[in-house]
Amino acid sequence: MRRRTCFSLLLAAALAPAAWADGTAGFTTLDFDWHDDARQRPVPVRLYLPVQADAARPVPLVVFSHGIGGSRMGYRYLGEHWAAQGYASLHLQHVGSDRSLWGGNPFSLVDRLQGAAQDGEAIARVLDLRFALDTLLAGPLAPRLDATRIVAAGHSYGANTTLLAAGAKLERQGRSIDFRDPRIKAAIVLSAPPFYGESDPAGILAHVTVPTLHVTATEDVIRIPGYYSDAQDRVSVFEATGSRAKALAVFEGGSHSIFTDRRGTGGATLNPQVKEATRALSVAFLKRVFEGDEAAMRQWPAQFAGIVARFTRSGL
Repeated sequence: MRRRTCFSLLLAAALAPAAWADGTAGFTTLDFDWHDDARQRPVPVRLYLPVQADAARPVPLVVFSHGIGGSRMGYRYLGEHWAAQGYASLHLQHVGSDRSLWGGNPFSLVDRLQGAAQDGEAIARVLDLRFALDTLLAGPLAPRLDATRIVAAGHSYGANTTLLAAGAKLERQGRSIDFRDPRIKAAIVLSAPPFYGESDPAGILAHVTVPTLHVTATEDVIRIPGYYSDAQDRVSVFEATGSRAKALAVFEGGSHSIFTDRRGTGGATLNPQVKEATRALSVAFLKRVFEGDEAAMRQWPAQFAGIVARFTRSGL
């Protein structure tokens, strides 16, 4: 009896809602260490679940993919905010391109980074997303989630993963690689680099037709050993995307990593402002896509005019 009581208490503690900072909403944070037996690949995830979600009021779901070297613990500022606003958020960890890359021999770091950017890992990532969705929607939490309102989201390498799940197609050795998941109804794309080894973004991204939100900054430059991508590449990805309904926000200044949980990058003053603006814009986008409410999208440019270099939208 004691053992059973102890287990019950631990379970209750694990499911207890975390307090949201402004005190107006709550959410539960749940970690799962899933394993895809078919691929012999772990898929750890973290789920931010609004406390109001139940079978009578299932909530939309955002599936988030981290950048290279990240983990399921990252991008909390987004996951927590989305959950507080009534959107569940499932944060994936891609074991072939996660934080483990930073460990080991520093002299082989470049090789590890370059290896993680190859086709095999890019494909494994989008299959991680598919497996995680399959697992979540077949499990006990499924009734609390609205499977008709699912959004893919990601930063950097995770933005590429997002675009693949949303319909981007690659040509490899004379055959088309297509990993579009029809459950994905929209995409949030933060700092998307060009697809590795590709020079024709339109040929890849014209197949993405779901509504898309693209977010970047004028100093959103990627510099890692063996790879360079300037800020214009993010704009080119937006322009090449085939979505009839899409928007682009470009912040003035910033950095590529300003969209991570790091607090100082891109400027100690600008960093929290960009995070606040990104949270607000992403929720405005979700409201427009799923509720037809465009008021927040209309108001957003004026609300953050002091830090926005460009805002473009069509069909939203």
